[in-house]
This record gives sequence, structure tokens and C-alpha cells, in this order.
Amino acid sequence: MKVTIIIPNYNGYRFMEPCLSSLKKQTFKDFRTLIVDNASADGSVEYVREHYPEIELITLDKNYGFSRAVNIGIRHSRTPYIILLNNDTTVDPYYIEEMVKAIEQSPRIFSVSSKMIQTYHPELIDSAGDLYTLTGWGVCRGVGRPISNYSKSDEVFSACAGAAIYRRQVFKKIGLFDEKHFAYLEDIDVGYRAKIFGYRNMYCPTALVYHVGSGTSGSKYNSFKVKLSARNNVYLNYKNMPLLQLLVNFLPLLGGYLLKYAFFVKIGFGKDYADGIREGLKTRKTLRKVPFRIRRLPNYVRIEAELARNMFSYTKDWVTRKTTGK
Repeated sequence: MKVTIIIPNYNGYRFMEPCLSSLKKQTFKDFRTLIVDNASADGSVEYVREHYPEIELITLDKNYGFSRAVNIGIRHSRTPYIILLNNDTTVDPYYIEEMVKAIEQSPRIFSVSSKMIQTYHPELIDSAGDLYTLTGWGVCRGVGRPISNYSKSDEVFSACAGAAIYRRQVFKKIGLFDEKHFAYLEDIDVGYRAKIFGYRNMYCPTALVYHVGSGTSGSKYNSFKVKLSARNNVYLNYKNMPLLQLLVNFLPLLGGYLLKYAFFVKIGFGKDYADGIREGLKTRKTLRKVPFRIRRLPNYVRIEAELARNMFSYTKDWVTRKTTGK
């Protein structure tokens, strides 16, 4: 067996049938599916047992979040490649085949992000991989753009874990998803670590996935998501940036936090964002920082340059959208 598809599930009954039936139509057959359920109470576990008895299920005693669920799945797997797939997705018949082709281009590729398309607006992109900037902003590349964009393979900062393939052996070197994140930004964190270790994260435009979006959390912005994302943003920078890099980036990071705070105040989530930042600062020392090694200095330099490029390209893109509406 070459690929294990891990689907973390929490009360995703309404998504089970379209997601799992799309996997049955794959041109690539050398895979197994594993669902890790976070104590769902909506009948989704019973549905899978009745209608898809061939699929392996791991049922947990409570909702441990995305990170722990997928880590349990990764530890349980034995295949060279892991695909993480959100329950609120359906995949193109060539999806797995294209993802395997992409990751096998080089042993230095840790992950590959697919071309995620909005289910209810299939003319628009949902994600073409993730970017990260000097301001500490995680950016879904291409979101809201016509699907004719992002048609070429490219390197990204990290893969969007909603529908990405990973090289399992690399997790043994860099560590698994950080369970303290629970959910949100955990994919950028693990992609960041891989880059520190000298690996690459790629984007595959021919691996198509249709994504409902916010299928578990329920909305684009809510108190839980805003607070958790803010806390995890502090974790992400503290863990992956050595002290010198944090000092160099202090002003752009501060500016990024203040702008985000102003945005969330405007839409009614200012307190949640501030609470998340405070919690992140208060609990950051419970985390394990990525150990700095002088031999990895060239990787840190490349990452810093990429953070700067991403900041300017995102700013340029944002201005273009505001001024032209495109």
C-alpha cells in the first residue's frame, strides 16, 4: 500500500457520503482510508460502519481537535505517503494519482498542496497552498480568484492540510503536528518546520478538490476560531523563529498584530483576538522551540527572504483587488 488517506471527523455526518463516494472513483487504487473520529454525536460513525465497512475507524473518547486526530492517524499508518483530507471535501477522480506524481518529483519535497475549489462557487479557488508573511499573517493563496489562475506547479510556504499529501518519513525528523494548536495554523507550523530542516512544500494545480469550507467550525469567523487562531499565531512565531529572527521581525510582527486587532474590532471580535494573543504570550514557554543549528542558517536566510517576498506580493495583490475589483 502506498497511500493512507486520513480523514479527521467531528460531527460530519452530512459530508460523509459525498466525500467517501468520491474516493471510490479514484484512478489510483493503491490507498487505504482511515477515519479518526473526535467523539461525534451526530451518527457519522454509525453511518460509516454501516455503509463503508471496509474503511478503518479510530474513535476517540472526546474532541481532541484536528492536530491530535491526524497525529493518531499518522502514527497508525505504515504507508510512505499520507494524505490529510477534510470531511467537507469531494475529490476529482485523478486527485490521488496527481498528488503522488507531484510528491515523487523529489525526495526533498515534504508536502504538496492541492488546488482547492469552492464547492458552492466552483468557478472560484478556495486555496492554492498557504503563504506566510513578515507580519505574521497566514494567507490562503488564490482564495476568491477564478479557477483559471494558479495553473502551474509552484513552491508554497506550506500545504493546506485540508487536502494535502505528506512524506511520512519526514515527520520522524521534524515532528508531527503540534497538538497544542488543537486546530488552525498547525499546517503552516509543520510546513515551517520542514523548511527549517531543508525540505520543500509544493503546489499541484492538477489535483482538484472541492471544499465546502468551515464544515466543522460552522463559519468563517467566530469567537472560538478567532481566539484560537490568534493564540496559535503567537505559538507559530515563537517556536520557529530563533531569538535573533524574532528581534529582526519585531516591528512588522507588531504591526501585523495591531492591524489584525483593528480588523477584528471592526467586525466584533476584538476581545476574542486580544484574549488569544494574551493566552499565546502567557503559555508560549510550554512549547518546544525548534532547536537552532548553525548548519541550518542558510535555510533560515531563505525563509526570511520568502517571508519578505510574501508580504510584498500579498500587499500588491490586496491593493490590486481593492483598486480594480479583480
